[in-house]
Amino acid sequence: MAGQPQKLDLGSYSTLSLADARKVAKEMRARVALGHDLAAEKQVLKQDAVARIEAGRNAVAKLADEYLAERIIGRWKHPNIVRSRIERDIKPAIGHLALADVRPSHIDTMLKAIVKRGVPTMATDVLRWSKRMFDYAVKREMMLTNPAAAFDPSDTGGTEEARQRWLTRDELVHLFEAMRNAKGWTYQNTLTVKLLLMLANRKTELIGAPIKEFDLDNAVWHLPADRTKTGQAIDIPLPWQAVEALGELIRLAGASAWLLPARKMQARMIPHISESTVNAAMAKSVIPLMGECEPFTLHDMRRTARTHLEALGVLPHVAERCLNHKLKGVVGIYNRHDYFEERKAALQVWADLLAQLEAGDAGKVVPIKRKRAS
Repeated sequence: MAGQPQKLDLGSYSTLSLADARKVAKEMRARVALGHDLAAEKQVLKQDAVARIEAGRNAVAKLADEYLAERIIGRWKHPNIVRSRIERDIKPAIGHLALADVRPSHIDTMLKAIVKRGVPTMATDVLRWSKRMFDYAVKREMMLTNPAAAFDPSDTGGTEEARQRWLTRDELVHLFEAMRNAKGWTYQNTLTVKLLLMLANRKTELIGAPIKEFDLDNAVWHLPADRTKTGQAIDIPLPWQAVEALGELIRLAGASAWLLPARKMQARMIPHISESTVNAAMAKSVIPLMGECEPFTLHDMRRTARTHLEALGVLPHVAERCLNHKLKGVVGIYNRHDYFEERKAALQVWADLLAQLEAGDAGKVVPIKRKRAS
């Protein structure tokens, strides 16, 4: 090449036969005749291979796994929440990148994609965990700067404020109708929304529930302390409508040990659906069918239940326990009664109202009669 002789090894006789070597040499002579520098090309290929191996060693995906193992598992009460953010959003977007190659533009693209799915609060969570993960890398001199440092909640839809959204009776009628007619909306999704309304529990508690927690024969959900926000176990009474819905979900779960098993296979998959699965499907398929209805999320189901329980005449402290809220003040300190029977009656009246609304009737419902103080 350019007047200089060059030598190129074709390979070892143990892996390349003489006949194959002659064939390869003939093809290479043709390429040399066209001006290709084969020795230089081979060197570039070697360098690229080494670079890919090195990038794999320092990839964001590897950092995410290390951060999860070192800083989350064993330290956080609900590590699967963080794991879900990593597996669903961070890894697919930037997991393949070498740490040295991550730029703020990559973070921006990742956040915008999540906001576009209609879940800005999830984008805020992803930003929070991305910042902490890259801070972890900077502290250990794996990176020089944090590519997510310049971002704040304004880049994910604005600073989160306490939500006030709840659904009226008419809106619930429209919700049930929309769920019946929405394309791409599954029967499992409908059952999930109905249970979150009926039981007023936290979304993560239902989505991450193993089937063994449910005693359908005695109509009780035994929710253990390690899966509650309060850190206290609670027995949740199940209205007969909830027992039926749970029975259907268990049937649909097949051989899975989880009430809502994951629907897609992927690396390091959590065994149940992501907490964003139903929210994203609702934003895409259901809410657009509800006309000018103000957007809402699954988290608003608890506020909806609490509001209607009050309207149905349920005493405030019973309604608070239906949501597994700790009672405040002296009452919370000295009153250890859990109001199981009162909660059972309240949730049944609420489930009856939901059944009435599902049938399209937003009319009157006889409220619970409050006992007069003696």
